[in-house]
Amino acid sequence: MNSLLLLVLISVCWADHHSDNYTVDHDRVIHIQAENGPRLLVEAEQAKVFSRRGGNITLPCKFYRDPTALGSGTHKIRIKWTKLTSDYLKEVDVFVSMGYHKKTYGGYQGRVFLKGGSDNDASLVITDLTLEDYGRYKCEVIEGLEDDTAVVALDLQGVVFPYFPRLGRYNLNFHEAQQACLDQDAVIASFDQLYDAWRGGLDWCNAGWLSDGSVQYPITKPREPCGGQNTVPGVRNYGFWDKDKSRYDVFCFTSNFNGRFYYLIHPTKLTYDEAVQACLNDGAQIAKVGQIFAAWKLLGYDRCDAGWMADGSVRYPISRPRRRCSPIEAAVRFVGFPDKKHKLYGVYCFRAYN
Repeated sequence: MNSLLLLVLISVCWADHHSDNYTVDHDRVIHIQAENGPRLLVEAEQAKVFSRRGGNITLPCKFYRDPTALGSGTHKIRIKWTKLTSDYLKEVDVFVSMGYHKKTYGGYQGRVFLKGGSDNDASLVITDLTLEDYGRYKCEVIEGLEDDTAVVALDLQGVVFPYFPRLGRYNLNFHEAQQACLDQDAVIASFDQLYDAWRGGLDWCNAGWLSDGSVQYPITKPREPCGGQNTVPGVRNYGFWDKDKSRYDVFCFTSNFNGRFYYLIHPTKLTYDEAVQACLNDGAQIAKVGQIFAAWKLLGYDRCDAGWMADGSVRYPISRPRRRCSPIEAAVRFVGFPDKKHKLYGVYCFRAYN
């Protein structure tokens, strides 16, 4: 009994003693810093930036250091920019900077540099943008054992178009599809680009390769031959197929060009070879499919005359639908791949600016 009374007295005394020391002070703010918290923070002011082919862009990135951290400021800052790919295990080196040492990689040589607007600015400037520059970039800042990253997406103004060669539909493996787009002043489109095009009204019932190796197609008006009439609109996904053996069409992407696209006024209709020579005689080259789509979509080019293209196809661009000239919709109309010896068509030319 005596022991129990002693224990109670001790507990009361302890509580009274500590309650005096733990009185709440409303006028005092206590900042608690986690002992193992981050000493370095990297941020991108914008998650996505927009430009066009041939333009310049700044990928924003800034870093912030804890000045109270032990050893802060004693290590050189290393800034590394890489481009992310559809294979998340692979990254493409773009630019590295550490003090006075700087290195640029691949096709970025001579086109990238750090903005350097302030001591904590790691923003990257890319000049003379190409179609291949589109994508997601990672900014990584390293100081001693501390590092952090931020990701910025670079989007390009442009147009997505379906493509198949003279051989007909479903004749391209993945590698041939990539080359087919390059041959037409374009690159193989990404899923995001196709999705944006679908949201903009692109409807195409033939499946095509995308840059990640998937095969998909956009449907805005569901119908029986294209997945079924009772299905919802969307981008249909065939999944991933063998890049060497599987054969489909391709979706290409192109952007603004630095030149003049035009229909050549000529006194007579031309064979394909005559069309090629006529453009050369005019100080130009026969236009590519990507160029007619870019002129139509980005410049509003409109011409109701069918003309030869570099791939041997015949097309014409209509921005203002009217009777006898694509009465239902604005589109680049496709006539086909006629016999190159037929003198039935004019020609579209392209003259690049120096």
